[in-house]
Order: sequence, then C-alpha cells, then structure tokens
Amino acid sequence: MKRILIVGSGDVAARAIPWLARRFKVFAVTRCADAFDSLRSLGATPLLADLDDFRSLRRLAGIADAVLHFAPPPENGAQDPRTGRLLASLSSRESLPQRLVYISTTGVYGDCGGEWVTEARRCAPRTDRARRRVDAERRLRRFGARNRVSVGILRAPGIYAADRLPLARLQRGEPVLRADEDVHTNHIHAADLARLACLGLFRSRPGRVYNAVDDSGMKMGDYFDFAADRLGLPRPPRVSRSELAGRLSPMALSFMSESRRLSNERLRRELRVRLLYPTVREGFAAALNPSGGNV
Repeated sequence: MKRILIVGSGDVAARAIPWLARRFKVFAVTRCADAFDSLRSLGATPLLADLDDFRSLRRLAGIADAVLHFAPPPENGAQDPRTGRLLASLSSRESLPQRLVYISTTGVYGDCGGEWVTEARRCAPRTDRARRRVDAERRLRRFGARNRVSVGILRAPGIYAADRLPLARLQRGEPVLRADEDVHTNHIHAADLARLACLGLFRSRPGRVYNAVDDSGMKMGDYFDFAADRLGLPRPPRVSRSELAGRLSPMALSFMSESRRLSNERLRRELRVRLLYPTVREGFAAALNPSGGNV
C-alpha cells in the first residue's frame, strides 16, 4: 500500500493521520474547507467532498490503495445511504482499493441482558441508530465479497478521551440506575481506536468483525462514580428505572436500556494489539495528565 484515503476526518482520524503520514500518502475527506489547514498540519492532503452529494465523490475513485471509513450514517432512517454512495464512487473505476476498515458500533448487538458477547452473536439492533450501522456493515461486506476487497469492521463502544469525558453530565447531576437495575457498559480510548483502525489495514481478515473494546468491564453507574471521583465532582444520584424515565433524554435512556459485556479476545489474538489504555483507569490518568494522544 502506498496511498490511504480517510473518509470522516474527525477526532479518531486526527489521531491516526500522523502515524499514517509518516509511511503513506494520506488523503483526508472533509466537507468543510475550513478544516484544510488542520489536516495539512497533520500530514494529510485534504479533499473536499460530501457523502450526501454523490457528484462530489467522483474524485475518490481509484485514488487510494486502502480506505479508512470513519464517517457516521445520517441522523435519520434505518439505512446508511452515505456508505452506499461511497462504495458506488469507489466502484466507478477498475482500480479498487485493496483493503477497507470501517468503524461501526457495538449497539448492533442490542440488549444482551448482561451476557458476554463475542463477534459470533447475531445482530439485534433496537434503535434506528444501530440499524443504520447494521445496514452499513452489510453493504461493506457485500462490496468486499463482490470485488475481492478485504473489509474489516471494528465495532466500537463508548469512545472517550481527554475532551470526551462526562464532565458536563456530572455537573448537571443527571442520575444513573441503582445497582440492582444497572447495565454493563464498554469503553475504548480514542487513541486506541485510531491504532486499531491502522492495524486493521494490515492485520484484519477479509469480512471479519472485531469488538474494539478495552478490558474495563464496568457497570454504567460504577463508571460514572469512577469518573466523578477522578474529576472531583459529586457522584450522580442512583434511581430506579421508572424514576429515570422522566429525567433523561430518549437517547440517554436508550443507552441505559441495553446491557452487554463484550469480549475482545479476537481483537487481541488476530490484530495482535497491546492497548495503550487497557482500562478507563489508565485512560483517565492520561486524560487528566496529558502527554500526547495520537497513534
């Protein structure tokens, strides 16, 4: 591989670009020309394109040997036409990428009742937000099988970093579930997710899915207690599920209605990764005493 195309130039991309740019020619898609200078400073060549405008994607055909697809689906509906347009643009010439890595979500599993979940578990999304990701995964795997492109999928849980801690939520004093009704949650540091995406370009197997999670293994209320202690804030109040319904947004409630413990054994075995932040304890320590954060 000589040329990498990044689609979705957000925080995870910004952490991956410096490592990639030392080894490859990197193109980064953005729909905002104001981002050009920051992308160039990281080492990427910015490209102005919009996944909601197919005509703007024509320049992407044949441009790269590998693709990192970090762009989210649209905010509505149960499908991801953005991924469909991207794949159509990549297919419009004979020169297809050799490899593609996509960041999806662990929400595709739905509620698992606190059970341990491996990648062999069937998807059972309960929200349109998760259904859009399932749709994107299916499109990508079909594209890979049809065109002999190696597609790897990273299913990520709650992503955190120094600027993505639950500070505002704790300051608002929003409640969490009491211990006997609490749900299991999962985490990954943004820097580790960026590293996993880069490793996936070389080590993921064709059509393979990976749970991109750390080893934290916490319940949600315990996580917020931990965060409050580290940030020097009061712990959130604990309430019953029925009390919670009238005090949080529908999206926040949806996260508290699904419980699963995700195994990362396949990730460690096949991608051969050693996480920088194996639990939120190391991640918070680095966030509160920052000394870097890219790949």
